[in-house]
Amino acid sequence: MKQVLQNRKTGRPFVGELPVPALQRGRVLVRTVASLISAGTERAAVELVSKGLVQEARQRPDLVKAVVAKVKNEGLLNTFAAVRDKMVASQALGYSAAGIVTDVAEDVTEFQIGDRVACAGVGYASHAEVLSVPKNLCVQLPETVSFQAGAYGTLGAIALQGVRLAEPTLGESVVVIGLGLVGQLTVQLLKANGCRVFGLDLDPSRVSLAMELGADRAVVSGEATEKEIAAFTRGRGADAVLITAATDSNQPVELAAKISRLKGRVIVVGMTGLDIPRAPFFSRELKLVISMSYGPGRYDPDYEEKGHDYPIGYVRWTEKRNIESFLDLVAEKRVNVDKLTTHQFPIEEAERAYQLISGSSTEPYLGVVLNYDPEADLTRRVALGGAPAPRQAARGIVLGVIGAGGYVPAMLLPHFKTEGVEFRSIATASGISAHDVGKRFGFVEAVSSADEVLDDNDVNLVVVGTRHDLHAELARKALERNKNVFVEKPLALNDEQLDAVLEAAERSSGLLMVGFNRRFSPSARQANEVFAKRDTPLSILYRVNAGHIPKEHWTQDPLEGGGRIIGEVCHFVDLMQFFTGAPPVSVYAESVSARSPKIVDADSVFITLRFADGSNGVIAYLSEGDKSLPKERIEIFGAGTSFVIDDFRSGKGQDKGQQHQVQRICAILREGGPAPISLDELAATTRATFRVLDSLRSKCVVSLES
Repeated sequence: MKQVLQNRKTGRPFVGELPVPALQRGRVLVRTVASLISAGTERAAVELVSKGLVQEARQRPDLVKAVVAKVKNEGLLNTFAAVRDKMVASQALGYSAAGIVTDVAEDVTEFQIGDRVACAGVGYASHAEVLSVPKNLCVQLPETVSFQAGAYGTLGAIALQGVRLAEPTLGESVVVIGLGLVGQLTVQLLKANGCRVFGLDLDPSRVSLAMELGADRAVVSGEATEKEIAAFTRGRGADAVLITAATDSNQPVELAAKISRLKGRVIVVGMTGLDIPRAPFFSRELKLVISMSYGPGRYDPDYEEKGHDYPIGYVRWTEKRNIESFLDLVAEKRVNVDKLTTHQFPIEEAERAYQLISGSSTEPYLGVVLNYDPEADLTRRVALGGAPAPRQAARGIVLGVIGAGGYVPAMLLPHFKTEGVEFRSIATASGISAHDVGKRFGFVEAVSSADEVLDDNDVNLVVVGTRHDLHAELARKALERNKNVFVEKPLALNDEQLDAVLEAAERSSGLLMVGFNRRFSPSARQANEVFAKRDTPLSILYRVNAGHIPKEHWTQDPLEGGGRIIGEVCHFVDLMQFFTGAPPVSVYAESVSARSPKIVDADSVFITLRFADGSNGVIAYLSEGDKSLPKERIEIFGAGTSFVIDDFRSGKGQDKGQQHQVQRICAILREGGPAPISLDELAATTRATFRVLDSLRSKCVVSLES
């Protein structure tokens, strides 16, 4: 399918060919008919990237600090690789579209195939022929509203949320600063609310359009502006001022303070300078509110991604209900969006549209709509330019990848490439990362779904790098097809998933391998050699400065990520099992009791494990420490000997074993032999993390021997 992407290296938007996105839980697939380019927001995004790293660093000092911290903790080479990967990645453009539902997830009941809908959301309602949209970001399109008008739904919700925050009452005088798309919509919404509206802009044509669309007065901003507004408000000042301009200048905020009445309201909707002048805001006791985009629910993953709606009795206007309300006004002809559309382009000519809004042309514009043919043929497989390697008996590893988040391309694929593996097919949820990663590593094709990778008869090694809830299912499916499978940790999120994948592994001729890489590191192997001839148990202290992950992050979700004990502590249990050569037989865990809504108690936990050979291990997994402290420190005691591993560092830098693990896997697949970690060990490590959670709940020692 065709989709508008922006290359982060050049900043240039282009139309790329991607596989159709896969249907995911809680979503619908939409065949796009029209999408709207948000000239202000999208132009700013394109310009920021086009200015290069230095300018982006000036505007995002938080990212600079993050890079510096990464250099300290992980070294220059690893940080350089991560930054390079970000720089070559493409990003989707667009966030407001309309089209026809073509597929619906099983857990979505409010939509049916064939429904006409409007869609919202960055990363969801992109400029693409097919969209994968969470149900709370999708609304039914009224029958009398065209797809082109429906594509204004998101921008209409942005304008409507600003108006709601202004709390206008019938007859109030309201000033709108900035008469771009959102400003023109704001003028009409205020008039529909019974307000007297005064519009300001630097462009005479936009001033004229605002008057045509119902503004009581609109002028080109200049020296007489304050006097004109004073006359319009009968000398009392504006009851409310909505700033919908897009500018780095602080002038709109300063002007808003001057023209507001005592105890007036100032609502910032657009991207503008916010150096607030204290004196006028103080002397008039003005209320200043910055609007959060489309409305309640925005930036809340529980609402947007997981589909949890807010009760209407407590939150009347969510972002979804704002879009519905706006489209109702369009259907009732109380808001006119047709007059805002100055240009329409077919999706194939999207680059021309971005040349227009970037200022490359002097041609005036306002609403720029991209149109799509919903009957056009779509491809589920996109050739990426890689060529199948000649079959060689000794080197015949053909790789298929499902999921390509940051870890897979950064820490796995470069090592598989060094080993001469053939990169065959790659599938990701959105298709964008499949396109980018596939191109970079020379995959033959990007495909739409995991099943297309699994059903490829040429693929004999499947790498699973999806979110955690899919690991066990995809591994099981690969094993049932007698394919070798390498699963990024964790292997499963519960006993039922684990039992199913182990049963499939027992029956399969393929090997099951999991990304417990630390046991393959030079430091770990050296430690194992030191204690190889011991005849007494070991005592192991493993301190992990894990760092904070927000409670809202997907890894913290018990259904999708499983939490950090299942998702990461498995690494440390596996390494202890490797050192002791024995499975864990009991666990006891105790977490902090933060009593804070921002902290997950189980993110800071002390875990004591007893192993079958009598060894003991303590894992101090701590999330609230200083980020500058190295992440991992292991102290091993036994047989009169001590061994310390300090964050897997040596004179050659940090090495956590990823390359050595990949080398071992490739050697086994070429030369034969058992999996590098036995099924019993994989099961013992994974079940131990489940029992850690049981111990936290019961506050008791939990046995694993059964």
